[in-house]
Amino acid sequence: MHKTTLEQWGLLDQVVRLGSFAKAAEATNRSQSSVSYNLGLLQSRLGVELLRQVGRRAELTPSGQVLLTQVRPLLSAFDYVETRAQSMRGGVRSRLDLVVDSIFPRALLFSVLRQFQQRHPYTQVNLTEVLENHVDINTDADVMILSRRQDITGRGEWLMNIDFVAVAHRDHPLHQIIPFPGEDALSRYPQVRIAELDGALDTHQISATEFWTFSTFEAAIEAVLYQVGYGWLPQERIAGHLAAGILKILPLPHGVKRATPLHLIVKKDLTSPDQVVQTLTTLFKQATSGAEC
Repeated sequence: MHKTTLEQWGLLDQVVRLGSFAKAAEATNRSQSSVSYNLGLLQSRLGVELLRQVGRRAELTPSGQVLLTQVRPLLSAFDYVETRAQSMRGGVRSRLDLVVDSIFPRALLFSVLRQFQQRHPYTQVNLTEVLENHVDINTDADVMILSRRQDITGRGEWLMNIDFVAVAHRDHPLHQIIPFPGEDALSRYPQVRIAELDGALDTHQISATEFWTFSTFEAAIEAVLYQVGYGWLPQERIAGHLAAGILKILPLPHGVKRATPLHLIVKKDLTSPDQVVQTLTTLFKQATSGAEC
């Protein structure tokens, strides 16, 4: 068994923060003698002097300063547990499952999650990023942002479009041909593609003699940067490379830009979305309103 209790350390913390036994007793709704007794018991069981009286104010000894500094994170954690339990009793959702298509802009995603955490600090978000046509999409998630709506059980609405642009490294042979000969020139070089995404780019397909397929956007972007080939990449993800002139848009006569729609979907079983779900969906709508990606 432990020799001391969190209650005793909490009283010590109150005495130090408020400066006196009387004020600590008032703040904790107990008698001054009860505070004095518990702190005396705490010091006795530790065998260490924690407090000393300096004038009318109670101050920590050097040993007390060291020990209380180590205990305070435990006090904060315990307060958090009790507050979270109270929110659970009040019916507040403790967990929310969120599935997001990996083409959704990261800056917008984490901005939304930060604001959500500030409003609902006791709700844990379980985030899963997926590719558009991934067969293992968790359709039981509470909220989904996906580029397809078919076969998804839930109420969905258009959220935003993600633009893909045809690019190659500035030193790629395609950018050295002046004037650009047209789409036929593309067939001479590998096209970098993202696995399972091509169906979402619902426009005419360029006939390439060779495709290099990558499982993540990061890998596909790196491949184009290293001149493995050219490809249609999310404009928002490569904005920095375009601005720096490292990647350049291919001067195709048409099909340079392709838009993929994203939809915000709420689980069908949530016939009446709770306040937590409503907050998250509202934040996503606000973040994407007028966004150009």
